[in-house]
Amino acid sequence: MTESQLKAASNKVLCTVSRIQPLTPTVQQVILTPKAPVEFKAGQYLQIYLSDSDKRPFSIACAPGFTFEGKPALELQIGGAVTDNYASQALAHLSDNTEVLVQVGLGEAYWREDSTNPIILLAGGTGFSYVHSIASAIANANLNRSVQLYWGLRNSQALYAADELAAWQASNVQYQLNLVVQEPDANWQGRTGFVHQAVLDDHADLAAYDIYIAGPFAMVGVVRDAFLAKGAKREQMYADAFAWL
Repeated sequence: MTESQLKAASNKVLCTVSRIQPLTPTVQQVILTPKAPVEFKAGQYLQIYLSDSDKRPFSIACAPGFTFEGKPALELQIGGAVTDNYASQALAHLSDNTEVLVQVGLGEAYWREDSTNPIILLAGGTGFSYVHSIASAIANANLNRSVQLYWGLRNSQALYAADELAAWQASNVQYQLNLVVQEPDANWQGRTGFVHQAVLDDHADLAAYDIYIAGPFAMVGVVRDAFLAKGAKREQMYADAFAWL
């Protein structure tokens, strides 16, 4: 076990379920208020204990230092249709309980703050919660370096946090936001297609970049292979899904 894994193993805490509210018809924002101090790095995830034998991992969507109603808090952005038992059962557990047990600070795909490389953040669907954590930490740190966020959405109705993302991009000329819709309607004026293809179209060589990726496992595998073929360095690519691919 690495040092961070050993620390995470004991980083369990009881949390008050402080808020559950919709961000879209299929994505819920969940705010948990820990009853004891917890530590995590931007880009890590937590596990919700539905029972001793049933733990559900979800990306922490906020940066370290996030507060809710003046108290240190954790934000989740849980997405999934009602037919998605994995997400819906976790949301039911959160809705049915005023307090839940979580384990915080898991995962090795966290933001490498000491790196000086330019950054690409790539999210497919609700993988956005992962890059949202890192983008928030970058904004809080006033990082003056190229940061390009690519978010792939099935349709424009799946977009949320639009005002926050616009403010993030406006806060620094080196921050770039790229929204890519796979199934655009007649009103969509932005980029279309697969989100990783937008990255490939924009960059002749990815060797210089630290790349953070989140989304469905199948997508992450395709992205990894395509980016490696475009010069990306495997040791500078980060995704929790890599542990299973």
